[in-house]
Amino acid sequence: MNNNLLQLKQELKEELSHNILPFWMEKMVDKIHGGYYGQMTGKNQLVPDAPKGGILNARILWSFSSAALYFKNKLYVEYAKRAKEYLFKYFFDAENGGTYWMLHADGTPADTKKQIYSQAFFIYALVEYYRVTGDKECLDKAIELFNLIEKHSFDGELNGYFEAYSRDWVLLKDLRLSEKDANEKKTMNTHLHILEAYTNLYRVWKDDRLKRQLKNLIGIFLDKIINPETHHLDLFFDENWVCKSTLYSYGHDIESVWLLDEAAVVLGEAALLKRVRARVIKVADAAAEGLQANGSIINEKNYITGHTDANCDWWPQAEAMVGFFNVYELSKEEEYAEKTLAIWEFIKQFIVDKNAGEWHWSVSATGEINEHDDKAGFWKCPYHNSRMCLELISRIHE
Repeated sequence: MNNNLLQLKQELKEELSHNILPFWMEKMVDKIHGGYYGQMTGKNQLVPDAPKGGILNARILWSFSSAALYFKNKLYVEYAKRAKEYLFKYFFDAENGGTYWMLHADGTPADTKKQIYSQAFFIYALVEYYRVTGDKECLDKAIELFNLIEKHSFDGELNGYFEAYSRDWVLLKDLRLSEKDANEKKTMNTHLHILEAYTNLYRVWKDDRLKRQLKNLIGIFLDKIINPETHHLDLFFDENWVCKSTLYSYGHDIESVWLLDEAAVVLGEAALLKRVRARVIKVADAAAEGLQANGSIINEKNYITGHTDANCDWWPQAEAMVGFFNVYELSKEEEYAEKTLAIWEFIKQFIVDKNAGEWHWSVSATGEINEHDDKAGFWKCPYHNSRMCLELISRIHE
C-alpha cells in the first residue's frame, strides 16, 4: 500500500504543477481587464467578455496562494498576487462593506448582492495569501468580512447563518446560491464554507469570538446538519432548523468529513475532536453509498423517490479522495486508502483533460464527457482539484 501511495503522491505533484495550474496561468489570464477571464466553455472556447464571479476569483487566489505556500514557488505567488490585486480593485464594496457576487468583464458591478457563501470564500482566500506573503492588508480585510458576517448573518436567537443580502445588507427573498437550490434561509453548503473560512482565519488570528463561533459551527454540524439516523448531511433548512430537503449529496458528505476534522484540530479542544472523529467516520461510510464499481462517486440521490444523479462531477471526485484518505489516517483501515486510489484511477481515465488541460466538469455514468458545462467559469475553479492534490501530497509520507 505504501508504494502505491508514494506513487500517488508523485502523480499528484505532476498533475498540479503540469496540468491544473498551468491551464490557469497560460489560458485564463486577462491581460486586457486584469485578473482572470470569467469563462471557458466545456469545448475549450474562451469567452473573453464573460462576467467574473466572486467565487471563481477568490478560489483562484486561494489555489495559487496554497500552492505557493507548499512549494515555496515565487511564480505561484505572482499569480496569486494578480488575483489579490484584482479583488481589492473591483470586488469590495467600499460603501457598504463585503464583496459583490459578480462583475462584468470590465470590472464594473453586475450583481451586488452579498451572498454569505461568497463572503466566506473571500476570507478563506485572503487568509491563505496572508499565510504565504504576510500581507497585513489581506488579514485585516478577512477580519472585516468576519465581523460583517457575524453582524448581519448570524442568527443569535435560533443559531446558524442566513444566506443572502442586498448590497446594503437587507435579507433577500431569493436566497439561493444557484437555480437548482431550494430557497431556504439556512443551508448546509453555506455553513460548511463558513466553517472552512473560520478555520483558516483561526490559524492566524486567535480571537476569542472567532474561536467561540468556530466551535459553535462544529456543534451545528454535529447537532443539526448531520442526520443522526442516516449520517448523511441534510441540505436545506428553514430558520427553525426544520429540514426541507430530500437529497443525499455524496460530495458534500465526504467533503465535510475532512473539513470538520480539520476545524476541530485547529480549534484544539481534545474532547470535541474525539466527538468529531467518531461522527465523521460514520459520515464517510454513508458517503461511500455513492461509490461505483469503476471507483467514481456519483453526485446525488433523492432518498424519497430513489432517483439518482449518476453523473460524476469533478469536485466530488476530488473531495472523496481527501475525505476517504482522512478516514484512512484516523482508522488505519486500508479499505479507505484503496477507495482514494480507485477514485484517482477513475479521475485519470475520465476526468483529466489530457489534451487541453485542467479537468472536465463531469462524465456520465458510462464515461461520456460532459461538454455542456464550463471548463472554467463561475463554479468551475482550480480549487477542489488543486486542494485535493495539495492535501494528499502533504499527508502522504515517505
